Amino acid sequence: MNATDPPDTDTSAPPPMPLRTAWAMLGALAGAFVLSQAFRTLGAIMGPPLADQLQLSPQQLGLWSAAFHFSFGLVQLVMGVSLDLWGIRRTILLAFPAAAAGALLSAQAGSYPVLLLGQLLIGTGCAPAFLVCTLFISRHFAADRFTATSGLVMSIGSLGVLATATPLAWLIEASSWRWGFAALALGCVLAWAAMAWLVHEPPGPPAVAGERPTAGAALRGLFGLFKLPQTAGMVAYAAVAYAGFITLRGLWLGPLLVERHGFSLVQSGNVALVMTLASMASPSVFGRLDPGGARRTRWMLVLALVAALLVGAAGVVPIAWVDVALAVTYGALSGYGVLQYGYVRDAYPEALRGRALSLLTMAMFLGVALMQWASGVAASWAPALGVAPFTAALLTMSALLLAGAAAFWRLPRA
Repeated sequence: MNATDPPDTDTSAPPPMPLRTAWAMLGALAGAFVLSQAFRTLGAIMGPPLADQLQLSPQQLGLWSAAFHFSFGLVQLVMGVSLDLWGIRRTILLAFPAAAAGALLSAQAGSYPVLLLGQLLIGTGCAPAFLVCTLFISRHFAADRFTATSGLVMSIGSLGVLATATPLAWLIEASSWRWGFAALALGCVLAWAAMAWLVHEPPGPPAVAGERPTAGAALRGLFGLFKLPQTAGMVAYAAVAYAGFITLRGLWLGPLLVERHGFSLVQSGNVALVMTLASMASPSVFGRLDPGGARRTRWMLVLALVAALLVGAAGVVPIAWVDVALAVTYGALSGYGVLQYGYVRDAYPEALRGRALSLLTMAMFLGVALMQWASGVAASWAPALGVAPFTAALLTMSALLLAGAAAFWRLPRA
């Protein structure tokens, strides 16, 4: 959408977009999401060499990984307002260069504070990556295909997770972790160029004078969602559903296998690769199986419980093949989070849907930041209590998953 496009409050719909054109634009937007997925999961492979070379503790490693998700989640407020005021195209093109800048800064980092700053920049630049995809799908694809198409984009995004498994481990062992960041920075530049070339939503009718909302009004509208009874439970569930997978795959899997079981970096990368392959089709499958209505809600509760049990079992059973099997199983299950998008679409009227999706995304990534930070603190404190660090980290994750699901169960739902 260009700067001259009408705000979402226009009563006249823009002309329909040809399906081939819509898929081309969605593919370009998905490219940014692929990079975003790579950045949020690189900690599993990048963590051991960073901890070794920069002398990072488990708590520092957890905070470093959480910094991406903290900035990503925090600026969802800004991104939601930007999408309302300036549209998809301008929002993603202005934000995404920060990801490239953060990756380049991280590639040259010689200290922990610089590394943290790089993560904050990357998280800010990637913040609108999936939000623009879901908003584009809601505008240009049939309503009954929303969950399935969103699930397909999530599966495509798993290519980024795939890149941070064996390929990233091989690159780091062949060169250094700095070249890993440099390669991702180059990917950001290429993805930005593709979006600048391909993403042009058709203009609608001229906006009525005084119709465009102010930034303050848009922010008040976002926070106003909490006046609706279904919002608190949705936020609680969103804060843990995605966080469990990303915290295991993106932070603890590599250190767990390297330090607990003596795997090499490439061997742990191979496990991450298999886990990622198991996760790639999962969102698309759950998107197609989405039963809708009350059955969808029951699925969400049961699947969150299973996820919590898998993570907890990995914490208390320090056997290599069990940890590998549980990780791969969790990867296959991980796509259940896509059911949230169908839930939000049904739970809010069309006029509030963009803000609700923005709030959902904010909750998801602030939840990842919380889970990664909390599990890092637990791992650092565990030895003083006579508990193995990875046991403490994984049991903390399991407890947070159970707490989010319980809140969703007990609070009002749509």
